[in-house]
Amino acid sequence: MGRTIIITGGAGFIGSHVVRLMVRKYPDYQIINLDKLTYAGSLENLRDVEDAANYSFVREDICNYDAVLNLIRERDVNGIIHLAAESHVDRSIKDPFTFARTNVMGTLSLLQAAKVAWEGSESGYEDKMFYHISTDEVYGALDLNGGFFTEETSYRPHSPYSASKASSDHFVRAFHDTYGMPTIVTNCSNNYGPYQFPEKLIPLFINNIRKGKALPVYGEGLNVRDWLYVEDHARAIDLIFHKGKAGDTYNIGGFNVWRNIDIVKLLIRTVDRMTGMPEGTSDHLITHVEDRKGHDLRYAIDSRKLSRELGWQPSLQFEEGIEKTVRWYLDNEEWMDKVMSRVNQ
Repeated sequence: MGRTIIITGGAGFIGSHVVRLMVRKYPDYQIINLDKLTYAGSLENLRDVEDAANYSFVREDICNYDAVLNLIRERDVNGIIHLAAESHVDRSIKDPFTFARTNVMGTLSLLQAAKVAWEGSESGYEDKMFYHISTDEVYGALDLNGGFFTEETSYRPHSPYSASKASSDHFVRAFHDTYGMPTIVTNCSNNYGPYQFPEKLIPLFINNIRKGKALPVYGEGLNVRDWLYVEDHARAIDLIFHKGKAGDTYNIGGFNVWRNIDIVKLLIRTVDRMTGMPEGTSDHLITHVEDRKGHDLRYAIDSRKLSRELGWQPSLQFEEGIEKTVRWYLDNEEWMDKVMSRVNQ
């Protein structure tokens, strides 16, 4: 049975991969990409599906409640996959108001619009779903010696970004508990892969290595993150949207826990090798800088619930994913140079 699904932030990094998967996998669905096209979003990420009969793009701000409500009603939308968000921690430290507006009020705008439209439809909440994608950063930080975030871990956000995402998570769950709206929340680990805006660590450092520019590492680079290949995340989103339990939460992680400094050294080895330079040529580019304010020490996701209940597993180990990622960026230098011009917008 065909569905009409809004994917917010569909021109962004993760969103474009979800749009591409859905458009290709479900030709009987109508996929609406709803995106404001901020500095981090680009329709160039979707050139390969932009002419598909089941794809359409709507440029709009999720905070525009009336426009979102009209879109849900007019297109008879029965599913929302919500990825639109401000996500760069450094930017949130400088400008927390923008993060509160987009991540909190934008999510509330979508929720209320879906509530009004769906409650006013003939079928009510039947066959509807509001799926909200969040982050592991809402859980705070783990001790460097071990442990994992589970779906039962208490929230302890430490940055304006993670605080805004935590608030949006609470609103989504509140709409389920108060109004009976079918909702799902997932909390994912750090994503990497093609089409990531190059202010984030992996694409930024790939670009800097190829251009011989400094690699700014916070502190000693001992902070630990769990890394998830973006296409594996898109597969998980597809599975959870269709098979997940309404009102539930699922953690999505790559089972790839690495120190930042070790990732930087792996990127150097990989880029040097793929560009024909002797191993270690770019080691001198590592530059230790003052640590980020409130920098969480360690994130690690326990994805066993998702594996146990829905059968999802990551397809790639980190070294394999890095090989594919570095190759993509080196093969798409024109894309990288074009989007780099928007980094400081």
